[in-house]
Amino acid sequence: MKTNQLTRRKFIKQSVKGSAVLFTAATFPTIVPASVFGKNAPSNRIHVGQIGFGRIGMTHDLPEVMKHDYVTVAAVADLDSNRLKQGKAWIEKRHLDNFGKTITVKTYADYKDLIASGDIDAVVISTPDHWHAQPAMEAALAGKHIYLQKPTSLTIQEGRTMADAVKKAGVVFQLGSQQRSIHPWPQFKRTCELVRNGRIGTLKSVKIGLPIDPPGGNTTKMPVPPNLNYDMWLGSTPEVYYTEDRVHSQKAINGDRPGWLRCEQFGAGMITGWGVHHFDIAHWGMDTELSGPIEIEGKAEFPTSGLWDVHGKYEIHALYPNNVQVEVKDTFPNGIRFEGTDGWIFVSRGDVGVTASDPTAASDGKSHEAFTASDKKILTSEIGPNEIHLYESPEQHTNWLECIRDGKPTISPVEVAQHVGSACLVAHTAMKLGRKLRWDTKTEKFIGDEEANTMLSRPQRFPYGTEHVKG
Repeated sequence: MKTNQLTRRKFIKQSVKGSAVLFTAATFPTIVPASVFGKNAPSNRIHVGQIGFGRIGMTHDLPEVMKHDYVTVAAVADLDSNRLKQGKAWIEKRHLDNFGKTITVKTYADYKDLIASGDIDAVVISTPDHWHAQPAMEAALAGKHIYLQKPTSLTIQEGRTMADAVKKAGVVFQLGSQQRSIHPWPQFKRTCELVRNGRIGTLKSVKIGLPIDPPGGNTTKMPVPPNLNYDMWLGSTPEVYYTEDRVHSQKAINGDRPGWLRCEQFGAGMITGWGVHHFDIAHWGMDTELSGPIEIEGKAEFPTSGLWDVHGKYEIHALYPNNVQVEVKDTFPNGIRFEGTDGWIFVSRGDVGVTASDPTAASDGKSHEAFTASDKKILTSEIGPNEIHLYESPEQHTNWLECIRDGKPTISPVEVAQHVGSACLVAHTAMKLGRKLRWDTKTEKFIGDEEANTMLSRPQRFPYGTEHVKG
């Protein structure tokens, strides 16, 4: 092992000498491309740290990452000490069950200490939405590769700050927008290829159906559990009293959707929660991954009582480049429908959700095929060798890990992630203001609307938030 480490260091030194770009030890990725020493070299083992051991981390992110024998999940961080203990035990058992190996997983009450560890090459961030941008930014500054659950950020501005830090660091970034990968839903990539290759003629409109969250939530003030660092959990958002329905269950990790998903203090609701998934596919099919809406208007119902205050019923109309009209409604079937001059294609996950508690039923109460078209022959159309073939990823986490080893860009890199997150947040702003807005995707600002521009950011409570990250 010593020899491999010395060889890797020697390689890095030689690479730096032969390059016009200077790297510090903190920003140079620790995984050398597989072409140098071979895929099975010890230097190509990836040591991953899991930040946040909750519902998504336990049921989705960790199981996918830990399928690979060249990965060791060596550490876990959580600010709930009960979840931290459960995470350690779960990961150690999974290593033993999967590979017959006994390991000792390090635990961190503060994710910053995990990121600072020299033993970690990459991190998976499975935290609440308001805790996405800051740890991703800090991980990038520490030279760690990043898998980040969607959406990238709570606001457009903090997302931009994070994205710029990731690009400057040169680390491998992947957004958890797993509908792009062929496992478990190959129909999304297939749909986008058919649309991009003109199988439904000239694209005219896209209809996106998303679920909604219920109102409610217990508003009773409760004592903060001794196992929870509640001040840190609130992070950059305002200080408010603790009640369990505002945070997560103190009983079950893999239970109902946690309450924070339904509080605007910590996220925007389904418009970003599921919206990032479906907007991402719409962007892929429209070839607008690095742009976004030109104009947008919306309306929504917001609860006037109870704890949970994210949007309920809503309707959004947006104009995209090439004069494509995009409509988003809770009354549409959950999925994406591309409509062209020669037909249409509808695509969805069908009856499969990321976790058992994810809503997948159509709002109209009817059953809908996951992959269908105005003419079924469209779906089996052969795409020729000289036509558009989109990036093929086997599975979102696998793609990220392969890109770390091979030095390739991922299927959902940080700029694509930032633009789809921004589109959803722009839609949320239109829902809040209830009027037509014009959006400049290059400057990431609204045109001629100062009130809307005040919603690009939120005050960040010291010492938390991207504004207070050093470096």
